[in-house]
Amino acid sequence: MTARIAAASPDVGVLEWFPMGDRDLARETVDALCALGVRHLRFGVSWADFLRDGGPEWYDWLFPTLSPHFDLLPCFLYTPPSLGESPATASPPRRLKDYADFLDVCITRYGEHFDHVELWNEANNAIEWDYGRDPGWTKFCEMVGNAASWARQRGKKTVLGGMSPIDPNWLEAMFENGLMPYIDVVGVHGFSGSYDRPGESWERRIREVTEVLEAHGHPGRVWLTETGYSTWRHDEFEQVRVVAEAEQLPIDRIYLLSLRDLASSRASQAGFHNDERDYHFGIQREHGEPKLLYRLWAARGLRGVRDAATWPTRLRRDGPVSAITGGAGFIGCNIAARLASDGGRVRVVDSLARPGAEENLAWLRERHGDLIEFVPCDTRDRHRLAEALDGVERIFHLAGQVAVTSSLDDPVMDFEVNLGGAINVLEAARGQSRVPPVIFASTNKVYGGLEDIDLAVVDRRYQPVDGDWLAHGVGESRRLDFHSPYGCSKGGADQYIVDYARCMGVPSVVFRMSCIYGPRQFGTEDQGWVAHFLIRALRGEPITLYGDGMQVRDILYVDDAVEAYVLAARHIDALSGQAFNLGGGPANTISLLQLLDWIEQLTGRKPAIRWSGWRPGDQRYYVSDTRRYQQATGWRAEVGAREGVGMLHAWLRRHRGTDAPLQRMEVARSCLSAAS
Repeated sequence: MTARIAAASPDVGVLEWFPMGDRDLARETVDALCALGVRHLRFGVSWADFLRDGGPEWYDWLFPTLSPHFDLLPCFLYTPPSLGESPATASPPRRLKDYADFLDVCITRYGEHFDHVELWNEANNAIEWDYGRDPGWTKFCEMVGNAASWARQRGKKTVLGGMSPIDPNWLEAMFENGLMPYIDVVGVHGFSGSYDRPGESWERRIREVTEVLEAHGHPGRVWLTETGYSTWRHDEFEQVRVVAEAEQLPIDRIYLLSLRDLASSRASQAGFHNDERDYHFGIQREHGEPKLLYRLWAARGLRGVRDAATWPTRLRRDGPVSAITGGAGFIGCNIAARLASDGGRVRVVDSLARPGAEENLAWLRERHGDLIEFVPCDTRDRHRLAEALDGVERIFHLAGQVAVTSSLDDPVMDFEVNLGGAINVLEAARGQSRVPPVIFASTNKVYGGLEDIDLAVVDRRYQPVDGDWLAHGVGESRRLDFHSPYGCSKGGADQYIVDYARCMGVPSVVFRMSCIYGPRQFGTEDQGWVAHFLIRALRGEPITLYGDGMQVRDILYVDDAVEAYVLAARHIDALSGQAFNLGGGPANTISLLQLLDWIEQLTGRKPAIRWSGWRPGDQRYYVSDTRRYQQATGWRAEVGAREGVGMLHAWLRRHRGTDAPLQRMEVARSCLSAAS
């Protein structure tokens, strides 16, 4: 018999290392993987953990918890105990004299829950045997062979896992030492784009392994027992591409590392300290937020993952094209749709890291076809960004970190994305022979908390005591006052954009935006609150109000915001180097409590409310004075607040069908809820 080569796409499983005793994390993992339809789970069973206090009880709980949901592949780790006692003389159940004995105990105790056992087989990963005496290569192979033989006798199929790097000479050594007659599956590891050397081909290396098996007449199969892609460089789309590529391999099964990024506490326990890549192999972030791969998988299945991998387009250099960073975001995709509807080509530059971006991109591609180019790129990657922006006629820079709360949690990330990303965009523009203008989305947060404006409460809403403030709102002459890391990063970018027009010859316009809302917005508590309130109400879920709910904002329908951006590009020569406030203005103000009243009238039921404290930088009153931009371009808000909220509500209701983007977003959100 010869080694079997898989004819179809491999089954895709997940590898997860469960911290001993963390039952909550194990349950969350089960829920999150079941939401994806994952059926194969590989996980470690540590000899050392088994011998600790509570070890048998932990595995007594873990195996029956996992087995109803997954085809389990336990990897029995070659980790003798370091408890200060000899395993041969310890009290039961610690009386384990060797690796085969450990395997036998586990098969006896848990064997009903699995069909395959994976044998820890890398001598270079094995610690010294018998408290400091080096076993030697032959003894090591003999130990693994004894365990494999005994597992076979106990009715289990065996997986020789962990060949990393993939090396056919190593497999030949397994044959020479008599191990392979007891092996059913050869496991290999591979990390394309993360650890593997550039130019190494998965297909070629797996073929080399298969050829060794065939040369010995061995019927074994080949599984990729550990693979994945680290998103430490903020390239979540590449993780999608790598998994789609792995699905084309001629093998039976692959296991992805892992569900979640490695938490710092777990990393310390695992001994990972020096390599940033080690922390970011998850398809979710550390606390369960889904990355792009998880969202696509949950909403579209693995077929959708394979399809998404084909989205990037070859960049055309044969005509004018507008670039939009963050072009798959809410405002960005609406600008892209407007430009494409007018017959223009649009280059969408987006990392797709924000939930909903993949749905907006799919909508653009379905609606406008070849007029939409897509470049997966994070603005922190200045080299990739420069390539993506090369030769464009104008740049709408909307990519950014959008939430005050996120900036407080991770100010370094906020700085790198908002301020560093803006510098990268400006430098990409400045370095071109024909410098394209940059039109930038800033924020009203650059004006700070506005604590000096005296406010009164009128009809359950704040309003200025001063009549001029009430009539016109906050103008551009207001002094800048950056509150929160978000305010600092956006405010710094705001000023760099203006100064590059003054000092570096990059034509630019800054919009200090108030609350934009409308179709294609999948809002959250932290950003896009109008859509967030409506979505929560439509799903019958409670809405959290921070503060007292009497905060007032001017809201602007997205079509009016898009028109402002188009006009800025059209009048760039006259507007360059200036910053303008952009919002609905005094005619389109609304309080949070007022929006809840409107939602009750639209839906026929009052949303449930939860209350929480004020958040840093929350403005009790902000309304944009947009007169300067109106005078410069003739622009004005056309859609009234009440009309616009009704239009958004109607759009959200229309897009709740089985195949609609909002429905797919709800599937992904429910997966996140199950995992967190």
